Parts: sequence; C-alpha cells; structure tokens
Amino acid sequence: MNVRPLRIDDLLGMQACNLQNLPENYTMKYYLYHAMTWPSLSYVAEDNKGRIVGYILAKMEEDKAENEEPHGHVTSISVLRSYRRLGLAKKLMVQSQQAMANIYGASYVSLHVRKSNRAALGLYRDSLGFTVKDIEKRYYADGEDAYAMHLLLKSNI
Repeated sequence: MNVRPLRIDDLLGMQACNLQNLPENYTMKYYLYHAMTWPSLSYVAEDNKGRIVGYILAKMEEDKAENEEPHGHVTSISVLRSYRRLGLAKKLMVQSQQAMANIYGASYVSLHVRKSNRAALGLYRDSLGFTVKDIEKRYYADGEDAYAMHLLLKSNI
C-alpha cells in the first residue's frame, strides 16, 4: 500500500471509492475544487497496481470568524472494505493533518461523522484523539445526526 498526495488524475478513482462506500456523494466539480484550491491536503491510498483504494478529501475552513485561527476540515475519507483494518484511514488522516499544520498553520482540524458510525468514531476518538464538540441534528440527507469533532493540532500559546 502506498499513501501519496492527490493528483488530478486520481479524482475519478476517488469518486468511485466514495460511491462504493458512502451515502454522501460529491460532484466531480467539488473534488476538483478541493484539489485545485488545497492541493497539499488531500491524499490517496493505492494498491500495488496503482488503483485507488482509499482517499481523504480535506480543505482549510473558508467561513471562519474574523479573529478565528486557521483550521482545517476533513470533507470526506473512505477506504474500500477489502482494504480496511490495515491502518490506511489513520495514515491518510495523519498525513492531511500534518499538512494542515505545517503548510497553513492550522490550529485544529474538524470533521463530521454519523452518530451510528462506530468504526469511524473509534478511529477519530480513540486512535487520533478527536473530541466531540457538538451534535448537529439531521446533518445528513437521510436525517441522521452528526457528531461535530475537533482535534487540536498545535498549541495556541
């Protein structure tokens, strides 16, 4: 398995991975916007044949308050079922988080996760140290609530 920065020619593979795994799907324009605006924050995991088996789509938050510190946001992360439990999701998260802090000076990263997604909650909370900041009612299109989670990336001193 290889984890590397996103390239434009990876977008179709990322979208296919998303369509296979997640109920929330994005247009190609949305993937392209992330890739062009924050090229250093999104990564892919590829198998030994170069096929995309996982990805993280991330950005810097654009709608922040005037005095708010810069922070990143994980828009989407997905790993194909047959490649799960190999540490790929954690590796993708860590790579993106490091880029957010090192390149953009992000003080924290945020994400949303379905309340019912126990595997993702285990990764975010138990392996990576995220905390639940809020519950967003009916966040997803099907009406499920989301946990709004945060992880501090650097000291605010």
